[in-house]
Amino acid sequence: MRPLTPADPAVIGGNRLLGRLGSGGMGTVYLARSAAGTLVAVKVIRADHAANPDFRARFRREVEAAGQLTGRWVVPVVAADPQAREPWLATPYVPGPSLAEAVGGYGPLPVRAVRILGARLTEALAQVHAAGLVHRDVKPGNILLAPDGPRLIDFGIARAEGALTLTAADAVLGTPGYLAPEQARTDGAVAGAPSDVFSLGCVLAYAATGHGPFGGGHAAAVVYRTVHDEPELSSLPPELLGVVLACLAKDPAARPTPGELGGLLGADLPAPDAEDWLPPPLPRLIAERSTRALDLPVPEPTRIDAPQAAVPGLTRRRLLGAGAGLAVIGGPVAWFTTRDRGRGAAPPPARALATHTLALQADLTGPGKEVGQAHERGMKLAVERHNSRPDAAFRLALRVADDGGDAARAAQVVGELAADPAVLALVGPTWDAAVPALAVACGPADLALLLVSTDSPENATTREEWRTLVATRPAGDQLALPVIDYFHRIHPVQHTALVEDVDGGEPAYPVVRALQQNPPSAGRFGVHRIPAGGSDFAGVVRALTGAGAEGVVYAGTSPERAARMARALTEGGFQGRRMGIQLAMEPAFLAAAGPAAEGWLFSSLFTDPLAVPAAADFVAAHRTAYGAPPARWATEAYDAVGLLAATLTGLEEERRDRAGVTRRIFRTAHEGLAKPLSFDANTHVLTRVGTAHLYEVATGAFHYLGRYTEVKPASGR
Repeated sequence: MRPLTPADPAVIGGNRLLGRLGSGGMGTVYLARSAAGTLVAVKVIRADHAANPDFRARFRREVEAAGQLTGRWVVPVVAADPQAREPWLATPYVPGPSLAEAVGGYGPLPVRAVRILGARLTEALAQVHAAGLVHRDVKPGNILLAPDGPRLIDFGIARAEGALTLTAADAVLGTPGYLAPEQARTDGAVAGAPSDVFSLGCVLAYAATGHGPFGGGHAAAVVYRTVHDEPELSSLPPELLGVVLACLAKDPAARPTPGELGGLLGADLPAPDAEDWLPPPLPRLIAERSTRALDLPVPEPTRIDAPQAAVPGLTRRRLLGAGAGLAVIGGPVAWFTTRDRGRGAAPPPARALATHTLALQADLTGPGKEVGQAHERGMKLAVERHNSRPDAAFRLALRVADDGGDAARAAQVVGELAADPAVLALVGPTWDAAVPALAVACGPADLALLLVSTDSPENATTREEWRTLVATRPAGDQLALPVIDYFHRIHPVQHTALVEDVDGGEPAYPVVRALQQNPPSAGRFGVHRIPAGGSDFAGVVRALTGAGAEGVVYAGTSPERAARMARALTEGGFQGRRMGIQLAMEPAFLAAAGPAAEGWLFSSLFTDPLAVPAAADFVAAHRTAYGAPPARWATEAYDAVGLLAATLTGLEEERRDRAGVTRRIFRTAHEGLAKPLSFDANTHVLTRVGTAHLYEVATGAFHYLGRYTEVKPASGR
């Protein structure tokens, strides 16, 4: 919950506002205290939506539908004004998290909790259907978790069964991944009570596994799978498989009724008054929210409402009648209520934007300071760019921490950043060896850790304690893709020689393995190993030349030793193409190899912004600020901020916290300057197409050829 802003009213319909529970495209939800002293949630719709007669009719329908329901597991409407310029309704406040928040933040529920969840929700649906209504949007976000059981909320698209929809022709009404096949079709099929049962089956699968039964990705793809494919339930506990499968029958007539479903789920369950159905730490979370809400002070009144009158269709409810007058006290709120009363009205006060802090942990003074400095400069320019946007919904701040490339210092720094609740996400580290320690520290703190230049361990996405790690750089084995593509499509060879140089640092094992498994052109592949301390480069050249190699790949990490390999190939008369990987792509290679470096190709995971037209503004800003073009990884660090800004923009205002970022970032796509950033919804692995690059040495410098998928055969000669 967030504090009220200066532009918020203090009272709506006799309910004194205490804070903001949420805000989005439709409007704002406030926590309030009613005249009777009870806590309520007040949902206020934006005036631009209410100006649509169809929308206003739909809102009235929501009020009337919810007013007919009094069951324990539904949240009733206790006050409303559908005719107000900004329509609103009030419901009892449920301090628990939504099912989406609970599962997204704390993982799937145990089987017992899922059975209780399902049994209680079937009771809620039974009442909804008995009233002649269909909810039509049963999803994790519309289910709140209370100590004694779940609550079904938001009847914004509920309608009388058989009634005409208010949406445009061919519109799909519902949430992809949770709507029934008949809701997705536009062939005249009617969504009825069985549609809610299908949605409940999707909800139960999500609660038990953490993902929906029809996968993620683009909404249209999810809807297509819902209509045409069978659900993916391989990770569903066996005890729930039969129930969920019954709910997910494609034929509505084949699905169980809520009563039948309750019988399948309800055996041996505790009585409805039991309060031990949720696993820890959810009961503690609910208790903390309840305590905070009860302790909130009541602001001084700045807006007074006239007496309330009943609205037809809501018996036994006190409602604010249409056309009720308002007496206004106070400047900002006076504008809120009188802004349409004439041209002489005062302009609205400037809206204070919330500031969200991102952090960078980098080596700024140690052996990797050049890379750390590139990160810092790129991120600073990205933050400045975001804050200068006139349509920005929030401001960004950057906190920079130097670990000096030291392991002990790195552990201390990340501990301090993780303990600071103002930090919503962390970019770093800038050296590979620090990654495991930072990932372990960030996981329990629910702090997203974005890797830009460093490699992520191979098992990172399968380790629960590293669940917040976001690798915006492809894994090291992706350096093999440009090599395979080049020697197959650009400059085909039938025999590739790989030189695995153990000395000078850890060899590029992922690249070696990838090339062994996928030899270019499906041809012959030979590995020539130089042991630690070995220096017989000439012997390696004789061996690979004698074997008939047409192309050579140097899989080593030392620029100086790569230069020795380059000289040996030239001196040995090798005529084929030579390639290296970014670990050796340093100025030291050019200096030590001299003329032998000419024509070498390098596979890399960083771009050259000077060769990317879309990065022109960034390059110009970097030159202005720092007197030089962006260094390696500055562009990728700039894009990391863009990804985080896109993630925060996609969240409602009250969800812009650590939990919101870690839940949404893997469902966010950002078209970066260096590469597109998007992730597999299930594995959280970066989408790999077009994320590696090719460089060629010419006239003593590294020249960017482009993303390897875009390089034409003529470019590679």
